[in-house]
Amino acid sequence: MYEPIRTKSVHTMAGPEPDFPHRSREEELDIRLAGHLTALLTVTDELRALAPDRALDDAAERIAAQVKRLGDGRGPLRAAPSASAAAPARIAALHQRAHTLAGWALVVATTREDTAGTALAAERLDAHAVALGLTG
Repeated sequence: MYEPIRTKSVHTMAGPEPDFPHRSREEELDIRLAGHLTALLTVTDELRALAPDRALDDAAERIAAQVKRLGDGRGPLRAAPSASAAAPARIAALHQRAHTLAGWALVVATTREDTAGTALAAERLDAHAVALGLTG
């Protein structure tokens, strides 16, 4: 009544050597941390354009150095900030976004046991918390 299967099943396990490259957990964490820091750098550059501040300039340079360290030695691509009005609501929204990104970077840097990344992310998290009035 049933005909036997004559072809190899698509559900069988692959051989011992997969035919596609895999990344290690460390490489995946490096990529993720670099992504969060790059996004944080973009928001920081936007804040620098709307509300120039020497502390933001220094932070942007340190974030760019961390991204360069995590990547292949090239600096991150940086977009030109938009030329929108510096409304307080816009600045607050950017600080909120930066606070969130710094928190994500802190989690990944801590998981990765990256002391430089952890220190930078924690510092930026605190700075944006102060700007948002979240600390007393």
